[in-house]
Amino acid sequence: MTRRFVTDLKDGEVVDDVFLVSDKQLRANRNAALYLSVDLRDKTGMINGRMWNVSEDSCSEIQSGGFVRVRGKVQLFQGTLQLILTHCDQVSPTTVDPVDFEQMSSVKIEQLLEQLRRVLLAFENPHLRTLMECFLVDETILHALAETPAGVKAHHAYPGGLLEHVVTLLKSAEKICDVYPELDVELLQAGVFLHDIGKTRELSCDSGFNYTDEGQLLGHLMIGVEMLTEKIHRVTELTSEQFPQELEWRLKHMILSHHGSYEFGSPRLPMTPEAITLHMIDNLDAKMHEFMRAIHDDPNSGSHWTLFIPRLDRKIFKGMKS
Repeated sequence: MTRRFVTDLKDGEVVDDVFLVSDKQLRANRNAALYLSVDLRDKTGMINGRMWNVSEDSCSEIQSGGFVRVRGKVQLFQGTLQLILTHCDQVSPTTVDPVDFEQMSSVKIEQLLEQLRRVLLAFENPHLRTLMECFLVDETILHALAETPAGVKAHHAYPGGLLEHVVTLLKSAEKICDVYPELDVELLQAGVFLHDIGKTRELSCDSGFNYTDEGQLLGHLMIGVEMLTEKIHRVTELTSEQFPQELEWRLKHMILSHHGSYEFGSPRLPMTPEAITLHMIDNLDAKMHEFMRAIHDDPNSGSHWTLFIPRLDRKIFKGMKS
């Protein structure tokens, strides 16, 4: 049977197909009965699916970033299409054609890696350049960087999303340093590369997006600092020179403070110009990606507004169509 993509679905249509779970939530209705809410995605867009009268055990294998075969019926509710599900079962990624869900092609991944190398290997600071070289020759890290999402549910939540996020920030860092020449552009760009590097070990992409045991226990900030420490030791071995202490502190501080505030998980507030800039452009790129993705994926094509987005606590104005 020919696959039906999200953008092809019509009101009243019966669906029996495989989708990527972008987000999964168990919620309770007014009678305290649990129901499953899943955002289902393919390469063309996203649709919300709901299945009534479920239990935690019956939904335990369904995970964000994993694949499910769903059966149900498309329903128009308050101007928006949704899927009312009768079945929602986990399926192995090996049985899925990745082309149906591909957010980025392998060609684009290679282009992003080339842009990454071009920026980082052009550093004039010899300590930073050698440090970046030690990361870029590590095939395990580069392979993980090309597969890891920047987030499981929010921005850039797809394979290669972290790489795309980093390359975008490298460009933003260069531009903002033209406006604020007091900033150290190479230090800022090194911080951009390093700020989420711990996610390559925090997240597992083998069967959907899941947190590793190390990721659950330590988190990507701590893991990132450990990875940086390991590579600084390698730089010292290669150069027979001590890595500058202040430079090491500044880099680690950017990793630890880039979430910006204690309430969002930063053990330290940004306390250098480069650290506060990293936090600002990181947050800007995340929010811009969420806004543009929400506009692109919104199924309510006849409205000037997206649906209400709980994560952003607002609707987004798409513009008036002529």
